[in-house]
Amino acid sequence: MTNQKMLEIAMRQSAEDMGGCREDFMAEENVVFPLKLGKEARKYLKEPITCNFVSYGNNIVAASIPETMEIVSAYAEKFEFYHCFETPNMHWLNERLLEKGHKICFMAEYYLPDISRIPDLSCGYQTRVLEQKDFRNLYLPEWSNALCKERMQLDVLGVGAYDGDTLIGLAGCSADCRDMWQIGVDVLPEYRRQGIASVLTSTLMKEILNRNKVPFYCTAWSNVRSVRNAIKCGFVKKARTGQPAQNDLLYDLFHGVLFIIDIFYLIAFQHLLNGKVFILINICLIRRIPFNLSGQMCN
Repeated sequence: MTNQKMLEIAMRQSAEDMGGCREDFMAEENVVFPLKLGKEARKYLKEPITCNFVSYGNNIVAASIPETMEIVSAYAEKFEFYHCFETPNMHWLNERLLEKGHKICFMAEYYLPDISRIPDLSCGYQTRVLEQKDFRNLYLPEWSNALCKERMQLDVLGVGAYDGDTLIGLAGCSADCRDMWQIGVDVLPEYRRQGIASVLTSTLMKEILNRNKVPFYCTAWSNVRSVRNAIKCGFVKKARTGQPAQNDLLYDLFHGVLFIIDIFYLIAFQHLLNGKVFILINICLIRRIPFNLSGQMCN
């Protein structure tokens, strides 16, 4: 498995998730087409999906249902692709989608490993490779990032850290796609800041690669702790050929490969109360379901 091959697999997967082709993500111009989930789309993707925006750093690739196609096309043409995932530009898109009963909500950054940067890490605890049969009694709140109770059949491999007989950390991966397995990790609060998460993540990454699958890692851009873990484990940014990173600080902050960026929106309301500013963040799926300000579905 090489870095180039992993990138090609990721682009092919993105095409399956949207209804396009791998070459769309390498184009210099933005690409917009009708949204259609392929047969090999990520297994947790369910319709209805209104639209999806993806960038590998070259352009914006957008897919949309017919009802919002004109809006999505106009947005892709209105701004430079690297400004399409920013406010206030996204206000423009959200305002027009709201008129049709839709709302923007979700963004994630997905990372691929750089083979040359995968470290050999260790911690002061025993680690053990776990298989699907070992997860039976582990679908608990403390392991909700590593395992998913709603999609138990996709949880295929894991690495646990133990203090004696007590499981203190768990990295698990789900077979979300035919060729790509997603990593999630949890560490009990009293054992954090000891490098356990990085040991588990990097060890699981190697186990996935040994099975000829592509490991990938997802985190919110604002989850600094999770981003740090990705960087430490060897998930790094793939610069375009001939365009090395020019700013070391920027490179350190965004070391991950953004191979998929699903569009999102955070609606922030500032309330002045007793001299303090509170931020209310509302996140909801892009679909024909009305939401109230708490993020709950309205009847």
